[in-house]
Amino acid sequence: MIKSMTGYGRATASVGGKNVTCEVKSVNQRYFDCTVKLPRVYGYLEEPIKKRLQEEISRGKVEVYLSVDFSESDNVEVAVNTPVLEAYLAAFRKMEEELGVENDVKASHIARIPDIFPVRKTEEDEEQVKSEIFPVLEEAIKSFSAFRTFEGQKMFEDIASRITTIRNYKETVEERNPQLVDVYRAKLEERIKELLAGAAIDENRILTECAIYADKTAVAEETVRLESHLQQLYDLISSDIPVGRKLDFLLQEMNREVNTTGSKVNDTALTECVVNMKCELEKIREQIQNIE
Repeated sequence: MIKSMTGYGRATASVGGKNVTCEVKSVNQRYFDCTVKLPRVYGYLEEPIKKRLQEEISRGKVEVYLSVDFSESDNVEVAVNTPVLEAYLAAFRKMEEELGVENDVKASHIARIPDIFPVRKTEEDEEQVKSEIFPVLEEAIKSFSAFRTFEGQKMFEDIASRITTIRNYKETVEERNPQLVDVYRAKLEERIKELLAGAAIDENRILTECAIYADKTAVAEETVRLESHLQQLYDLISSDIPVGRKLDFLLQEMNREVNTTGSKVNDTALTECVVNMKCELEKIREQIQNIE
């Protein structure tokens, strides 16, 4: 079944002293483009995450958000930036000695000074971190994929319905168009009788004119090809592989056949059928812009 290029998935878990949250979302794009936003300290996971997403989807603009909060204190350490602290204390003493400002600095005051107590993450094994975070990523991808499949099902139902509608209009054209030759012949004979005022009518000439008219207005080739394209379209949207680009090309071919049919028919009712087919094809074209 086709899948939508638009999707969203989210997962959270507490593992290895970390609260991990992963979000995956995507929107339409002609090619695959993946952006990963995660804590700088886990930058080495960016490429593996992109590679995993590329296994899941073939095109679309994908954004992955990964946040990690530490729930256990042994994962971090608070250090003292001694050189910076000593510089501040020396400045306080100088203020007291030269300007007479009382040096009443306490630890609580020092704690407010930026960069005095840098927080560092303790060293972690990269493979261990990956084994903890990737299951959360997989859950987010699972939710993301389910969303895309659900949307794809809705698009399948809509396009399948429009295929049926187009086929009905096509069958109307196939059924009525040959009848127009008889209508043309009757009108032609009536006009000739009026012009000749009772003189003999050359039946061969009438047959020749009707044959020329029938040839000019024949749409059998176009409707046969259109039927073939309609079946191809249904087969593609029933497929489990990405077919978005193929659908773009197929819709162009279908439009060509319908336009040619429209240029040949010489009947108000059939012209309306052609216009309706073009409207349905345009609605399908809008839908397939969101198909992977």
